[in-house]
Amino acid sequence: MILPSIPTYIPIKDAAKKYGYALAELKRLAQSGKIKAVQLPDGDMVVSENSMNEKIRKEDLPEYKKHAKLSNEATWASKVTREYNISHPTIKRWIQLGFIKTMGKQGNKILLNAQDVAYCAEIYRLRGGRQGQRIFAEDGTPYKPKTGPLAE
Repeated sequence: MILPSIPTYIPIKDAAKKYGYALAELKRLAQSGKIKAVQLPDGDMVVSENSMNEKIRKEDLPEYKKHAKLSNEATWASKVTREYNISHPTIKRWIQLGFIKTMGKQGNKILLNAQDVAYCAEIYRLRGGRQGQRIFAEDGTPYKPKTGPLAE
């Protein structure tokens, strides 16, 4: 007989540090029901690690939200290459993988969502941006390696 797994809860401060959230942002996610949380009798809050892993989308991350002013702006690959000093093949790969949305065409230029570009560039910089190093998970959130300094 297979028993259902019991959810693991961790203090909200620990979850904020582990998953890269500002404490206030994580509290808002808990209060809005996007992640499961429980308030203990002493007033402390704990969050379900299972819901943290299931519910987090790149759009919910503080690194993505801080570029919200760029959400309706468009840019293009050659401009991104100059502004962020990221190679054209890297930008092209991020587009193919869906990390950067396209917003149409203007002549020969493929217009890119500037918020997606700024987010990807920031994560790229935070992770060191070395060739062959995995930066993003399939859902566009920062990749969490199993070993090394960025491991959980």
